[in-house]
Amino acid sequence: MLNAGQAGRNGTSTRVLLVEDDSRIAGPLTEGLSRYGFAVERVGTGADALAAAPADLVLLDLGLPDMDGIDVCRELRAAGPVPVIMLTARAGESDRVVGLELGADDYLAKPFSLRELVARIRAVLRRAHAQPVPAAAAPAPAGAAVQELGSLTVDRRTRQVQVHGRQVALAPKEFDLLALLAEDPGAVYSRQQILDQVWDPHYFGPTKTLDVHVAAVRRKLGDPGVIETIRRVGFRLVCG
Repeated sequence: MLNAGQAGRNGTSTRVLLVEDDSRIAGPLTEGLSRYGFAVERVGTGADALAAAPADLVLLDLGLPDMDGIDVCRELRAAGPVPVIMLTARAGESDRVVGLELGADDYLAKPFSLRELVARIRAVLRRAHAQPVPAAAAPAPAGAAVQELGSLTVDRRTRQVQVHGRQVALAPKEFDLLALLAEDPGAVYSRQQILDQVWDPHYFGPTKTLDVHVAAVRRKLGDPGVIETIRRVGFRLVCG
């Protein structure tokens, strides 16, 4: 488990890229994160963020002077799997939905406390470093990584999904959610089970995140009934 103050991928402090144009926010935040052992590089524009050296995690403000932070997140995600936490004054549900669907790992509305941010960073880093060895990839008979569930195909080895032979592009957490439900089609997974396994047992974010991801998977698969909501319990995958 990688905690604040521990080494990052190359044996150095965990490198955090802070994308924030307001120095009144960026200064204290950089100082505070440094006290927790993070090596913080701060940039003030989207262009500088995209040109910056690779980091272990990106803290991304959406209200940037040269381009929308949503576009920055989209380009960061296209370039690689770096974890992204959005920091923004935009607290509307539509903004959270867009950010999470683009692959942001978490979304924190301003104002927030430094302790909460550090907790979110730790949780996101734990998930990011655990992803190369997902539970679904545990030893299994040859070919078991690919599931044919009616018109739905889930390939855990390549992390690809198809519906009627058509490729469906899912964000990382969307794929993990679908893969979990597909482990036992028809079985009901509680909300807490899903949060524990797809996110983290110590996830600090809003539980609404799960509903956002379920809605996104339903829409992308083209069938709102593919994931059934079991009232007050959780969700299950319905294969037809």
